[in-house]
Amino acid sequence: MRKQITEYLDIDLSKEMWVCRCCNHELISARKNYKEGCLIYNRNPHDIHPPEIEGEYTFSPDPNWIRYVEFYCPECATTLEMEALPPGHPLTHDIELDIDTMKEKYIKGGAQA
Repeated sequence: MRKQITEYLDIDLSKEMWVCRCCNHELISARKNYKEGCLIYNRNPHDIHPPEIEGEYTFSPDPNWIRYVEFYCPECATTLEMEALPPGHPLTHDIELDIDTMKEKYIKGGAQA
């Protein structure tokens, strides 16, 4: 009873787990934010966009204003998501599904849910 949610994430409705589509690793309960089950890497924006010129305005994001957060499968290291956040901002909860309704539709309609 697996349902594809994103390019790299499935939900196993029978176990109620987030699953990596690349290696089938179970990340965390589907009722939680999948990002909590990932390896998390806070990237310095200068690593991604190095300064192009010297001075106050370098065409590179200021690490005091932005951070890049990458989320990886702990088993196969596939990048599952990346987001740009202000420093200190909590991780976003970008996918929240009605698991009970999904299970009900899956049982009624088979794999078409």
